Amino acid sequence: MRDGKLLGEFFLNVGLTHSSTLMPMVVSLLRNADVSVRDVDLFAVSNGPGSFTGVRIGVSTVKGMAQPLAKPCAGVSTLLAMAYNLIGTDSLICCAMDARCRQVYTALFESKDGRIVRLTDDDAVSLDDLLEKLRGFGRKITFVGDGAELCYNAFCGCLPDIALAPPSLRYQRASGVAAAVFAEDTEIRSVPAEELNVSYLRLSQAERERKQKLEAQKS
Repeated sequence: MRDGKLLGEFFLNVGLTHSSTLMPMVVSLLRNADVSVRDVDLFAVSNGPGSFTGVRIGVSTVKGMAQPLAKPCAGVSTLLAMAYNLIGTDSLICCAMDARCRQVYTALFESKDGRIVRLTDDDAVSLDDLLEKLRGFGRKITFVGDGAELCYNAFCGCLPDIALAPPSLRYQRASGVAAAVFAEDTEIRSVPAEELNVSYLRLSQAERERKQKLEAQKS
């Protein structure tokens, strides 16, 4: 993206891992956009929540490109980036990612007057807790993300007016990350590459199991 104009983007939804697709896409995109990695002024990446491995690979790749060139980086919430899929729709947006075990990573946003306004912080909650939170808004809610259909099916009949974003706008995209950085009222701040961090929102399964084991030993 240059001066708010999208120059190019890759989107895949085929189940392959970042480790096999990310760098070939980066190389091809730069080549086809006629841009050198040295020409990039700021590297932005969705730094969570999401797949622990996927987030680590994405953030590590960006740090690997930016640090040798002393270029700044920006970590963007995956949920915020998704909300930009629906910018200009004047709607209440519930971004949701499947966190397994009937839990979702979620945040609420409003698309209003050509802007995305954050209403709640990113969080990891149960479907029941999310339902209670949404009951208080009393207006149409559009679900975005790989957990959108999960939420829609769970809440259909419980909430009066809900909708799924169309498939072409439902999943996270690189353009949403860039748009969040370019927004006039952006919440994003750039940092040196070595300070770029991830935001998991909860412990990994291995860490949760270790914590449970330690708590059981103490008791």
